[in-house]
Amino acid sequence: MIDNTLSLHHVIRKSTLTENAPLLIMMHGYGSDENDLFSFASELPEELFIISVKAPHPMQPYGNAWYAINFDADKGKWSDNEEAIESRDLIATFIDEVVTTYPVNKNNVSLLGFSQGTILSYAVALTYPEKIKNIIALSGYINKDIFPQDIENRDYSKLDFYCSHGSSDQVIPVNWARLTSPILDSLNIKYKYSEFPVGHGVAPQNFYELKDWLSTRI
Repeated sequence: MIDNTLSLHHVIRKSTLTENAPLLIMMHGYGSDENDLFSFASELPEELFIISVKAPHPMQPYGNAWYAINFDADKGKWSDNEEAIESRDLIATFIDEVVTTYPVNKNNVSLLGFSQGTILSYAVALTYPEKIKNIIALSGYINKDIFPQDIENRDYSKLDFYCSHGSSDQVIPVNWARLTSPILDSLNIKYKYSEFPVGHGVAPQNFYELKDWLSTRI
């Protein structure tokens, strides 16, 4: 039974385990909804308890966003960082709610984000590393403006990232994603970074690689 009294609307796929299941939380991109990434669920390991979340800000005529984007600003895009920080903290609260509501293992929580959902996944993991184990970061980038000031002093030793990007991405330039590796290196965080010859999306090879990566870590 889905409990939508929690702070974010979501859909679930139950685990084959009845308790202490590894948890995977999916966060969609700008203008999408909770059903988008949920299409991956049937292809992922059966022991995962999967939750796909709807972002809190409705858009017109349809879809949702984690935070507003002004496409007329300098550099083509401007993110509402205050709204992004609110969503970052909302996700952290939601994780706490989930681990007390559903039969999942609070020490085995993975995030899977796409695009804007990835930007939030990075922010949640680097702000609340004690809540997260694995992060799958698809077609996004690291926005340092939505991190706390003291990230150099935090313990990221248990985090592990899978990061991927399309080399022909017209929405988020691959050069933005390529800044990920030096940032994670500087924080001594384990990660794998891959590029695929696609645009702003997930190629089949990309999906198989992330599935294998995750399967060995849950």
